[in-house]
Amino acid sequence: MAVISSMFIISSCGNSNKDSVDEAKDMNEMKDSSEASTAMDENDANFMVEAANAGMMEVEMGTMAQQKATDPQVKNFGAMMVRDHTKANEELKSLAVVKNVTLPAAMSDNMQRHMNDMREKTGYNFDKDYMDMMVKDHKDVISKFEHVAEKGTDADLKTWASTTLMTLRMHRDSAEYVQKLIKDKK
Repeated sequence: MAVISSMFIISSCGNSNKDSVDEAKDMNEMKDSSEASTAMDENDANFMVEAANAGMMEVEMGTMAQQKATDPQVKNFGAMMVRDHTKANEELKSLAVVKNVTLPAAMSDNMQRHMNDMREKTGYNFDKDYMDMMVKDHKDVISKFEHVAEKGTDADLKTWASTTLMTLRMHRDSAEYVQKLIKDKK
């Protein structure tokens, strides 16, 4: 029955107008009731979906920064984002498999629109806007990770969030440093 339900959910999600993040959240909510004993708390599962979405964006934006940035510090920051967030994304994927949580296959439509906007920028404007975004995004995501590390219900997820927080804080500090360098150059 669970296999049939999963097949229905997967096929019905492909026909919807929802983005990948919404589809993953829906799939996690509709897990077969026979899986209830192993199902993860909805808030923890939603956090995992949002973390995966943000992680994919960080990797793609980091790749873009390596290609488009004019400042070497911005290029280096982009390389660090690709390296560290690829590692965190893989860890999250492994945890999701163990916890039976469906993660999005692609970034949300909103993140994709933001990526498209950034593709249009060049030179100093790209460097500045990318670093501004990195400072803001890391501040936002740190608060979400802190919440799960403190109040999450799943011990493995709390451990992953706590461990990842160290890297995210280092990213925020590096982003603030590079952001200041970029603004001082103008």
